[in-house]
Amino acid sequence: MNETLPSIKEILKKNNIKIHKSLGQNFLFDLNLTDKIVKMSEPISSTIIEIGPGPGGLTRSILKKNPNIVFAIDKDPQSELMLAELKEIYKEKLQLITADAINYPIWDLGNYPRQVIANLPYNVGTKMLISWLRHIKKFNKLTLMFQKEVADRIIAPVGSSNYGRLSILTNWLTQSRKLFDIPGSAFIPSPKVTSTVIELIPLEKPILDISFNALEKITNLAFSQRRKMLKSSLKTINGEAILDELQISSRLRPEQLTINDFCRIAKRAFPSLS
Repeated sequence: MNETLPSIKEILKKNNIKIHKSLGQNFLFDLNLTDKIVKMSEPISSTIIEIGPGPGGLTRSILKKNPNIVFAIDKDPQSELMLAELKEIYKEKLQLITADAINYPIWDLGNYPRQVIANLPYNVGTKMLISWLRHIKKFNKLTLMFQKEVADRIIAPVGSSNYGRLSILTNWLTQSRKLFDIPGSAFIPSPKVTSTVIELIPLEKPILDISFNALEKITNLAFSQRRKMLKSSLKTINGEAILDELQISSRLRPEQLTINDFCRIAKRAFPSLS
């Protein structure tokens, strides 16, 4: 079916599309790469949500796998022009939504099993992920592309220099793994950084059952001064006494604590939130 479609470059040219740096737009033109992203996302869920489809390279690759429905959400109103040919072919199977995905309840779109496959804008990708983690049970899988530096922080193991708030919140709720890197040269315009595609699969239940807000609060406190010992960074909540009670050394630095450790501290420090 893709043979009847104009190329991505032709779509941009004939619609006189302007690429907006402010929206974090970097378009993937190589359909072999978009096919690879989708292949690595298999098995494909019945409901697929794509963020920032742009000219529709990744959208084409998703639709070729024949999900029940694809919701393509883009803040840029030009997206409707760019996806017009795809919409004409796939009709109701492709639903276009012009909206800011940061504030959009994507977890309510379609039916479960619900999967996100997206090349996220560099400038707001982390914010989107945190929002979706709060509703993680509504998804069965997320295949997401981030700037490599951000992806490294998401999948970082305890003890590594990249381990922090983002890795703890993500891996408290999901099993994360790196799929592959994509060089900046694969995008137009070409960013000066490498991108990384990662997979997140929600756990049946969190590592320890506490509130999202409590864990977010304790990790913010601890990692806002990551070079300091916990007795210093958690001073405002009488952290030394809490750590002593939990038999965790207050002389440790935050990257030395496991996710379970942070959950236990959060539960004790913020009982009203837990």
